[in-house]
Amino acid sequence: MDILGGTQAAAPAGDLIKDTTEANFMADVVDASQEVPIVVDFWAPWCGPCKTLGPMLEDAVKAAKGAVKMVKVNVDEAQMIAGQLRIQSIPTVYAFYQGQPIDGFQGAVPASEVKAFIDRLVQAAGGEAPGAGLDAAVEAAEEMLGEGAAVDAAQTFAAILEEDPHHAAAYGGLVRAHIAMDDLDQAEAILNGAPAEISHSPELEAAHAQLELARQAAGAGPVAELQAKVDADPGDLQARFDLAQALHANGKVQEAVDQLLDLFKRDREWNEGAAKAQLFTIFDALKPNDPIVLNGRRKLSSMIFA
Repeated sequence: MDILGGTQAAAPAGDLIKDTTEANFMADVVDASQEVPIVVDFWAPWCGPCKTLGPMLEDAVKAAKGAVKMVKVNVDEAQMIAGQLRIQSIPTVYAFYQGQPIDGFQGAVPASEVKAFIDRLVQAAGGEAPGAGLDAAVEAAEEMLGEGAAVDAAQTFAAILEEDPHHAAAYGGLVRAHIAMDDLDQAEAILNGAPAEISHSPELEAAHAQLELARQAAGAGPVAELQAKVDADPGDLQARFDLAQALHANGKVQEAVDQLLDLFKRDREWNEGAAKAQLFTIFDALKPNDPIVLNGRRKLSSMIFA
């Protein structure tokens, strides 16, 4: 299935990414940026963060399929250029378009920020951000899932993956669609089959956490009985942990977090730190900006560093 109504052939990687020297900087960067935005990666062999950022930049540039290009500058061998551009720390990334620097950042940033940076450059040059059509399809599938149409959502996520097998959001959505259908074994099989390049992406980490919580829910006990057990003996930490699982299984996420925070406060080492591990599983399953996550992490941190 071709969601975008056509596919764009990727430009050869050798045409997209190159090393340059001081002698070739004008031609490779300033002149070349008259046609497409040029990402300039200032790095050095001894720079640890550069080794993390560089491959992420290269992957994002390749994904743009020729809408941007990348030039790498070893500052040890191009000190004059680094001085002229006032490069004070590395990694530093500049973007040139039509002969002028138009954007940039310093330091190793997450892959999501690298993608957003490349998207801005493509749009600045009048193009469509790479994968925009697929991203719109993911949004549509998420709406289906939110409305309870898990089967339709799963079909859409699967169609997106036919076009881009490395689309982390679609992979995570497909896993969650099968969780919604209570097909946990299939959800786990899909998760285990994810490409290594995206296996640790936030979308798949969240799907993994949701799958773990779904399996716990299948064996959760009755809330009323567990609540009564905790009320009778507040020091029964196993009962409190079981209550937290049962609360979460019944959609009472905040209450579950509160019980786990109470358990952690009473004995942070209980059952090899099970309370903190369960809290992290719940946090991973939610959106990073969810108030439950933000407040829960803040309270947990205050206990850890008290």
